[in-house]
Amino acid sequence: MSACTPTRHDDPHRKEHSHEPHSPPSPRPRGPRLTGADVSASIAVFLIALPLSLGIALATGAPLQAGLVAAAVGGVVVGRLGGAPLQVSGPAAGLTVVTAELIHRYGWRTTCAITVLAGLAQLGLGLLRVARTALAVSPAIVHGMLAGIGVTIAVAQLHIVLGGTPHSSVLLNLRDLPAQLAQVQTAALSVSALTLCLLLAWPRLPGRAGRLLRVVPAPLVAVTGATASAAFLGFGLPKVDLPSWSSHALAGLPEGPALGLIAAVLTITLVCSVQSLLGAVAVDKMVAARPALSGRVRRADLDRELLGQGAANVVSGALGGLPIAGVAVRSTANVNAGAVSRNSTMLHGVLVVIAALLMVPVLELIPLASLAALVMAVGIQMVSLHHIRTVTRHREVLVYAVTTVGVVFLGVLEGVALGIGMAVAVALHRLTRTRITHHEKEGVHHVHVRGQLTFLAVPRLSRTLHLVPQGAHAVVELDGSFMDHAAYESLQDWQNTQTAHGGTVELVGRRTGVRIGEPTGPAGLHPDGGTTAPDSSGCRCHPWTPWRNHQCAIPETGGPAQRNNAETTTARAPEDTEHTEPSDLATKLDALGAPETPSTPSTPGATVEASAPPSSPRAPDATTPTANQLARGISAFQRNTAPLVRSELARLAREGQQPSQLFLTCADSRLVTSMITSSGPGDLFVVRNVGNLVPPPGEESGDDSVAAAIEYAVDVLRVRSITVCGHSGCGAMQALLAADQDTAQTPLRRWLRHGRPSVARMADKSRPAARLAGRAAADTVEQLCLTNVIQQLEHLRAHDSVSRALRAGELELHGMYFHVGEAQAYLLSEVHEGEVFEHVGVADLTA
Repeated sequence: MSACTPTRHDDPHRKEHSHEPHSPPSPRPRGPRLTGADVSASIAVFLIALPLSLGIALATGAPLQAGLVAAAVGGVVVGRLGGAPLQVSGPAAGLTVVTAELIHRYGWRTTCAITVLAGLAQLGLGLLRVARTALAVSPAIVHGMLAGIGVTIAVAQLHIVLGGTPHSSVLLNLRDLPAQLAQVQTAALSVSALTLCLLLAWPRLPGRAGRLLRVVPAPLVAVTGATASAAFLGFGLPKVDLPSWSSHALAGLPEGPALGLIAAVLTITLVCSVQSLLGAVAVDKMVAARPALSGRVRRADLDRELLGQGAANVVSGALGGLPIAGVAVRSTANVNAGAVSRNSTMLHGVLVVIAALLMVPVLELIPLASLAALVMAVGIQMVSLHHIRTVTRHREVLVYAVTTVGVVFLGVLEGVALGIGMAVAVALHRLTRTRITHHEKEGVHHVHVRGQLTFLAVPRLSRTLHLVPQGAHAVVELDGSFMDHAAYESLQDWQNTQTAHGGTVELVGRRTGVRIGEPTGPAGLHPDGGTTAPDSSGCRCHPWTPWRNHQCAIPETGGPAQRNNAETTTARAPEDTEHTEPSDLATKLDALGAPETPSTPSTPGATVEASAPPSSPRAPDATTPTANQLARGISAFQRNTAPLVRSELARLAREGQQPSQLFLTCADSRLVTSMITSSGPGDLFVVRNVGNLVPPPGEESGDDSVAAAIEYAVDVLRVRSITVCGHSGCGAMQALLAADQDTAQTPLRRWLRHGRPSVARMADKSRPAARLAGRAAADTVEQLCLTNVIQQLEHLRAHDSVSRALRAGELELHGMYFHVGEAQAYLLSEVHEGEVFEHVGVADLTA
């Protein structure tokens, strides 16, 4: 469950708007002012961008000033026009191989013209609003592309680190590497080794002093240290050469074969666009992980980001700069430094301009070997072990490997094309891979079909079905989501033949439309691909994700009296039973499970649970609907869910529980904590009671059960957050409003006394009334439900274990309200003044 506050502020007098993830947010009247956080973040990004821009220009073979031009344009133009406020753009390592090949083939001025044309193509794509389609590219292809580029960069820069000169081809660089190792230049290798050591060791400096020193970026420290050492030792190494800006080469008319130029433009457009858009999504996730920023920074508008990247490439190419894309290293540094607006990105670009004009003598002291070592380290980091583990877990390692090898040995565009082809082949293989098994147990033949049942699987299906003897009882389990016409006819023909010889066929499965039951005779197959069970007591189960096989509707086969015995109805008690007085607490709690009225509170005592007279009690047995439902649910779990969660539960059994949150909510049966929080085994430590109450500590008013759970969760399990969750239509809150102090003190009444401070808090007119985002509470009951969440958070803070953890900064408290009828969650906001529960929508949960 996301514990952060929503990413936008709602005006209670403004109409509510919703939008899809990464869609254009509502425009604001004016941009944010320049803050100290933006200034400090821009300096941090500038110190990283300066050496990296020079290093990437060196790796491509372009004029070194082209890297500075691209960094400045990326900061100012994309920072002003782009749709991702905190993403920093500039010359990216992912474009190094592409740019180097273009410079080698067409020359620098034509490469600049290709960059301009690629920018125009990006502008066209942005105007067509097709930015979302870039997200459809398999992550395995993107990671493989970056890994292939990283390998190419590392191999090429290794020659410079050793004191040599790289070739434009990876194969040539690998072929000449042994000879280069035999002719190592000690000075170049020493400077490069020092750069790598500082780059790796600086972020790992221990202690308090290390935390202070790590404020300075590691790339700047590595290059500065290597430069100072080379100057002190008097190494005669090649250094950065920045010619006069008056001789800087600008873009010229493209020269070369038309097809080659078109392919080059498409390659630059593809790589720049995909990398920038995926980077914008990643920045959104980083911002959402920091609650302090999530309410101040707008989500990325991907179409606008594509327009900004296109404009920047047009300007950069025209001014003689490298191609531009969103850069992960600088964007991460920008977010981690606390930037709150696009001003940090723009200011970093201005600082690059100042450095390019005023710091030329200082920059020309940097050895090329140091920059090569820096870029080589970046290339190695692009081959991420985390990405490899991720694609392996999702069974896409073949797509990743083919893309990587294709990029290394053929080129970026060719490698990506091979990766796309492999991804399509893998998807088709999975679609056609259907496992069909048969076994006999206790005279019943079981046929299990796993996967999609298409015409390609019909021969195997037919062979397996004919293993079942004619006239025998068979169970066919269809564990898939699709059955085409050919498979349907094959299965129907076999079923008809089997039943004609006196056999029975039971069709079960988890597909949409499958009816699961206990048939007493032959079952029929519907033309829609589902099955029908003759037993009228069977339930129709519809798949839910992750809440599955729930909506079981028992057909109404009996009369009204029989239906009343099986469900709760709004009815009067039978005349021969003892009437319940309206003041009875059980009557006042009848709203637990009763329908909600959105505008007025339910009247206590309005409904009772219909029951049989005492003279004819109903004892539950194995044939009652409740027993059947329980048995069916357990059976469905063992068949469908247990195989999927068995390995995870086995791990939790070995390692023990390590939940991150204590979730305290009401015992109401309509609150399914795992569903509304999208959590699984081991995620939540849950405490449920009537009214989601937290008794304050004390001898008279304390409660050892809840207090023990809180102490265990905080002191033993070390949870990082505690959430108190109330809900709409709470019967406990209705009972508190209608409580009669003179009636007998039952255990339930004694428990509900812990909710009286919530009633007093709501009656206190000096406090602001708790409300939902955009509106006040619908009625008094909802007002008390909201107030009760806030009051129970106050009770939580009074517990010793909670107060200690809060003081140490190891724990967070959150308030939550779930509207059952709307299936809508609200979180208590810390941004607005007052007690406001903010709306949590689809866009908020994707972060």
